[in-house]
Amino acid sequence: MRQISENSQNILDHNEEIIAKIREENQEFFNKHGRKKKYLIRTYGCQMNEHDSEKLAATIEEMGYEVTPFEKDSDLIIINTCCVRENAELKVYGKVGSYKPLKDKNPNLIIAICGCMMQQPHVVKQIKRKYNHVDLVFGTHNVHNFPALLTQAYYDKHTVVQVWDIDGEVIENTVSNRKYDLKAFVNIMYGCNNFCTYCIVPYTRGRERSREKDDIIAEVKDLVSKGTKEVTLLGQNVNSYGKTLDQPVSFMTLLDEVAQIKGLRRVRFMSSHPKDISKDLIDVIAKHDNICNFLHLPVQAGSDSLLKAMNRNYTVAQYLEIVQYAQSKLKGLALSTDLIVGFPGETEEDVEGLIKLLKTVEYDTAFTFMYSQRKGTPADEMDNQIPEDIKKDRFDRVLGVHNKIVEKKNMSYQDKVVSVLIEQYHQGEDTLVGRTESNRTVHFKGDKDLVGEFALVKVEEAKRYSLVGSLVEVVHG
Repeated sequence: MRQISENSQNILDHNEEIIAKIREENQEFFNKHGRKKKYLIRTYGCQMNEHDSEKLAATIEEMGYEVTPFEKDSDLIIINTCCVRENAELKVYGKVGSYKPLKDKNPNLIIAICGCMMQQPHVVKQIKRKYNHVDLVFGTHNVHNFPALLTQAYYDKHTVVQVWDIDGEVIENTVSNRKYDLKAFVNIMYGCNNFCTYCIVPYTRGRERSREKDDIIAEVKDLVSKGTKEVTLLGQNVNSYGKTLDQPVSFMTLLDEVAQIKGLRRVRFMSSHPKDISKDLIDVIAKHDNICNFLHLPVQAGSDSLLKAMNRNYTVAQYLEIVQYAQSKLKGLALSTDLIVGFPGETEEDVEGLIKLLKTVEYDTAFTFMYSQRKGTPADEMDNQIPEDIKKDRFDRVLGVHNKIVEKKNMSYQDKVVSVLIEQYHQGEDTLVGRTESNRTVHFKGDKDLVGEFALVKVEEAKRYSLVGSLVEVVHG
């Protein structure tokens, strides 16, 4: 692994000092009250946010806290926010408001808000004005500084705010508290340079910064040595990985090397921007059995005019060309996508084009959303906004078409034998839950000791959104 920068090392050393101090204070709390302090993190949004929450959880537990699922028992509550759509923001405001009685009952409770919403100045201003029971606000570039911020929040009488609006250095050697031991998210880059006209992400996550390849490889090897069997490589646009490095490296090279790590059974990645994905990348996927034949390729719209207005920089024909190549090279390929219905200027012809695209590609999964205006984006200022009732009608029509496709594709698994990674055990039902390479959920009877194993399962009942099967055999690596 390369030597980390002096600035990164200073930050890590400073954090260690603060963490040690808080751990001592929390031990005194335990000695006095007979229990550890408890924490809870509520996460909204994408896998990037989930991984940020994993990092925060690891830091908090190093300080001597233990996790709780109950807000009423918490000494520290963190809300990790998403600002991609208005509905996500409204949920956050509602949740923050609901914590006021908890704070009134327990003045020592620390309430913190972080994530993408906090990168917007008007949001921070509203939090400070309307929710004065919030102790700490920090942004996406400030996660690594959490120990110092928490300490400050304990002693300040006013809301502590630290939100950097610059793209900070990538801080290596931070730890994460993974949600599952057998699966892990691994950030390969941060930020986005695409500036789609509807998207706030480049303004909240900053410009693209790639991690060094050797650091990523070392992290994955370490995870595998500790029992991880599946990793998902994360980036807003993984296909542009490596361009910002002093010595540029392609995503194809990184993916090829990750797939060769001994003991790694599955590799996934997301998201791929259609303008950057190449046939060479698909060839790398085809080369390795442990890279899942699953591709998340957000199309967003089904007409060239809307794609241009969105600043997506590809056409429907170019998109279909890469999809058709992937389908020809990757046996059993599962495709997922993102769709926006009701973008400014959308016509009935555009909607029909999207429906035609859905029927042509037959996505396994489509995350479909009604367009949501985001302050600070070019699309927010467009004159030809679509009325909400028309958006809703079009959304329902598109979703109806997609649901029929999903049901048809799931039904095609009836009586097939699929390979799954067993992820969970439901004790009350004596049932195991696993996922296929195509990311489908499979439920079947089995012993809880099989969690973490791969197994072949015969699908006995194919449902619209899940599969029910019976165990055929366990496949040891």
